[in-house]
Amino acid sequence: MIRVLLVDDDALVRAGLQLMLASAKDIDVVAEAGDGSEVDALVNRHRPDLVLMDIRMPGMDGLEATRLLRNRPDAPEIVMLTTFTSDDYVLRALQAGAAGFLLKHTRPDRIIDAVRQAAAGEPVMSSEALSQLIDTVTTNNPEPTAPAGTLSAAEARRRLEALGSREHEVALAVSQGRTNADIAATLYMSVPTVKSHISHILAKLDLNNRVQIALLVYRAGLT
Repeated sequence: MIRVLLVDDDALVRAGLQLMLASAKDIDVVAEAGDGSEVDALVNRHRPDLVLMDIRMPGMDGLEATRLLRNRPDAPEIVMLTTFTSDDYVLRALQAGAAGFLLKHTRPDRIIDAVRQAAAGEPVMSSEALSQLIDTVTTNNPEPTAPAGTLSAAEARRRLEALGSREHEVALAVSQGRTNADIAATLYMSVPTVKSHISHILAKLDLNNRVQIALLVYRAGLT
């Protein structure tokens, strides 16, 4: 069972998500919050696997709440809810450690699938959306703030040198928005092996999720 915490200042949005997710037998909404300041205590109390969180909220917004959660050793996956794909908050949330983002008008079946994907460690955005985000970084912000600080292309490449050859191949595949199953088929390895490589990559590079892997690869100029 995938345990989900809903965080949105709009009660109608929360009610709609609750109703939508209730149709999935493997998903359980364990708590709701209307402000980011409530999230840490609710995570302590309910131990969700995933947080679906609005980016823009009064009080503590989703960006700051994401930063706080990702500092936890047992941090749940975080998927941001937004209205506009071009919203600068989206990029900043991904850099803060969110696993991906969904538009609020996304089809119900897609939201359910995205919850399952994120809980399984899969990316929650299409390769097109990921490419758009990377383009925003490289075109509009020549020196973006990377997960571990502002990195030059040379520094990004130096960090990637810590990876083994197979880990490097997996990192490149992740930057292309591929799922674990796609990577496994392309690189002739099992899905559990792909997951193991991704875990090692995250640990070696001190990153939170595969979107940050993609940002680092793009920053290095390798895609």
